[in-house]
Amino acid sequence: MNIRQIEQFFRIMDSALQQDAVAFLTGAAAGTIWGATRPSMYIDFAIEIKDQNTENWQQLEAAIRKATDKTGIKANYAEDIDRWGMVTLLDYKLNTKLYKKYGRLVLMVLDPAYWSIGKMTRFIDPDIQDMIQVFRKKKISSIHLAEVWGKALKQSPHSTTLARFRRQVEHFFESYGTMIWGRKFNSSKAIRQFHASAGIVKDDD
Repeated sequence: MNIRQIEQFFRIMDSALQQDAVAFLTGAAAGTIWGATRPSMYIDFAIEIKDQNTENWQQLEAAIRKATDKTGIKANYAEDIDRWGMVTLLDYKLNTKLYKKYGRLVLMVLDPAYWSIGKMTRFIDPDIQDMIQVFRKKKISSIHLAEVWGKALKQSPHSTTLARFRRQVEHFFESYGTMIWGRKFNSSKAIRQFHASAGIVKDDD
């Protein structure tokens, strides 16, 4: 899936929808817009419509099916994508950038740091490679990432996922930091910032 295909999907969706809506793009498609090159035929987004009655939601679902049928791109969507994982995406809708307007459909793209929360939670190799590419291309600050990831950890409901998320953040900074930010990158400094943002006062492993 490339940018042209992403735009085609939302152009078809808007044409079939014929109502005011805002989509908040995340996942591989957002990664493509930010500079990742991993192939994927899935598009993930949150969606808001102005009048949330049953008829309008059915119209929305039909519009998404039409876009999928015409492009071959499968869609994962929800009114609130924060419910997709055990680690909160925080106030992700307030941390987006306008990508394009397609008629009455507005497409927003999650800020790379907020987009990366879900990828850091899953942390399989394609997600790691996406983050490396996007952080390098967009010159995302390691301290900003540490602050956002720490805040997400602190504000998430307690579960076994949180300990894993913490380990994955620490491992990412230690293993991939110099690849992204150069030889002078200080992983200990980034991890300390992550701990401070998360409210971790001591190593309790």
